[in-house]
Amino acid sequence: MASFCSLTLILISIFTFSISVAHSKTLKRDVKALNEIKASLGWRVVYAWVGDDPCGDGNLPPWSGVTCSTQGDYRVVTELEVYAVSIVGPFPIAVTNLLDLTRLDLHNNKLTGPIPPQIGRLRRLRMLNLRWNKLQDVLPPEIGELKRLTHLSLSFNNFKGEIPRELANLPELRYLYLQENRFTGRVPAELGTLQNLRHLDVGGFPVLRNLYLNNNYLTGGIPAQLANLTNLEILYLSYNKMSGAIPRALAHIPKLTYLYLDHNHFSGRIPDAFYKHPFLKELNIEGNTFRPGVNPIGSHKVLELSDTDFLV
Repeated sequence: MASFCSLTLILISIFTFSISVAHSKTLKRDVKALNEIKASLGWRVVYAWVGDDPCGDGNLPPWSGVTCSTQGDYRVVTELEVYAVSIVGPFPIAVTNLLDLTRLDLHNNKLTGPIPPQIGRLRRLRMLNLRWNKLQDVLPPEIGELKRLTHLSLSFNNFKGEIPRELANLPELRYLYLQENRFTGRVPAELGTLQNLRHLDVGGFPVLRNLYLNNNYLTGGIPAQLANLTNLEILYLSYNKMSGAIPRALAHIPKLTYLYLDHNHFSGRIPDAFYKHPFLKELNIEGNTFRPGVNPIGSHKVLELSDTDFLV
């Protein structure tokens, strides 16, 4: 009899839990924020966002690109992925009211204007992908408040100014893409504290494999400390305003395969060690002021950044 009662209580508990989950209400804060976003977006998104509840209501499914989870008695929005649908207009500031977001992907749209400083409110965010938009202005230092961020892609926009040193406040950051913007000045030395970074560096990250800093307005020389990146395979510095001689130490990076220095203001000679490197397939030096007799290596294959390079 005792075991029967126990089983009955367990079944009642499971049934009660199932009913509570099925009838959980979406947090009003998130409903309001998503409906504000809905009102500001183009028809391509709106037609797929049916009803008032972004997490689904009754027979209506969750809105396309919206992922929700249950926390206590409520459902909250944890992921928002609305990309490649030609969203036009400023960054939707209502997004910053979705305080439980862990993933925000708005890439390949036509967003304009700056990233609002309120972005720093999204303290649970782990992935922020805004590449291939028309965003501009300086990056807000409040990005440095996203302590859980692991993936940050801001490439192929029109951001300007210096790369903010506050990015060094992101201890979990592993992937950082900044190419194809209008950044100026030097890469902050503070980024050397990001021990988990895999895909951007100016030295101090022994596990880094790929460094893309092309198509900006970076100045100064190449830090010789890059030679400490023993796993570096791609160094892409094309189309900047960097200058000076090429450090001989770079030729001792054992796995270096692609080295793109073209369209800068580098000068002097290329150390012979580069031409004896066993893995170096591409050395593009076009558009600099090297001494006569300095020769390139390879056919200058254009390196493309595919979507698979940004998977969590």
